[in-house]
Amino acid sequence: MDINSFYSFFKGFRFESPWYLLLIIPLVFLIILSIVRKKPALTIPWMKPFLRNKKKKGFNRTYIPLVIYSLASLLLILALSRPQKGIEELIQRSKGIDIILALDLSGSMKAIDISKNMSSQQVRNGLQTGKLKERISYAKDAIKRFIKKRPNDRIGLIVFAPKAYVACPPTLDHSLLLSELSSVNAGIVGDSTNIAAPIATAVSRLKDASSKRRVLVLFTDGSNNVNDRINPMQAAKLAKMYHIIIYTVGIGTPNAFVLQNSIYGAQFIPIYGQFDKKLLVNIAKETGGKYYKAADAKGLKSVLNKINKLEKTTMEQPKFIDYSEIAPILLGIALALFIFGFVLENTIFIRLP
Repeated sequence: MDINSFYSFFKGFRFESPWYLLLIIPLVFLIILSIVRKKPALTIPWMKPFLRNKKKKGFNRTYIPLVIYSLASLLLILALSRPQKGIEELIQRSKGIDIILALDLSGSMKAIDISKNMSSQQVRNGLQTGKLKERISYAKDAIKRFIKKRPNDRIGLIVFAPKAYVACPPTLDHSLLLSELSSVNAGIVGDSTNIAAPIATAVSRLKDASSKRRVLVLFTDGSNNVNDRINPMQAAKLAKMYHIIIYTVGIGTPNAFVLQNSIYGAQFIPIYGQFDKKLLVNIAKETGGKYYKAADAKGLKSVLNKINKLEKTTMEQPKFIDYSEIAPILLGIALALFIFGFVLENTIFIRLP
């Protein structure tokens, strides 16, 4: 065994009650006393007959029970000191940044974007085969892939429409994050769009983060149409103050519709209006980020691949150490040695009184 293997084997060991190790000192004293003051097993008046067959001086086998008892006592003392082996490291180092994803859940995210030259039959076929999806569906699919590519990042989710809500705070538990993302849908928190609210909410979550790089990625398909206490640009200036970079993503095209059921069956209702490109550009520019346009699922996938190349920084996250007790094993061995020593002393190495 080399020095590295030796170190790895004993790494993580500790004694919960180390003061019991001081008992080794009187144990050593008792062993020495037993050897020095050991009495002969048989007293005889004349040694001459025995000296004729005297063998060369060697190890006295009568010491074997003493050695066994001494080893058992040592193991008993070690067991009392409660040796433990740590299973996990105290600090887990990983490279990552803090990211919050802000997803627009206004009613227009139910819209389906199509090409200008698509016929009604092509649209119906696309809906049946799954090639055409609502904006919210392909946005969630792309965001899921993005999250899975960044296992070392603390990522959170904010959803918004008239108001913003924290669906999941920044976390390394991405299974929880993905579960929350799957449960949200367009229209559940209102139909209008408030761009300032998710920015201000993200700032309150990220401003005290320990990582050096903090990022907000904002996805929206509409323009700001809610008058809040602060406007979107004021919220962007607040993000800049706390060194939070904002990437804005405009989703959808002007050629879109929603599928609505009526007494005449399913009907295609056109959707008018689009995201405010100028506002999204200015928000990103104010914070040192970038603006991206994602017309469809392919475009959004390309955008998130670009954002995925963000700079990484180092952070630490504490973890609990699970210690396993070694004392029961030592107690078992000590008990076995005491029994073994007793059997030897009273059979093979029995002495005359």
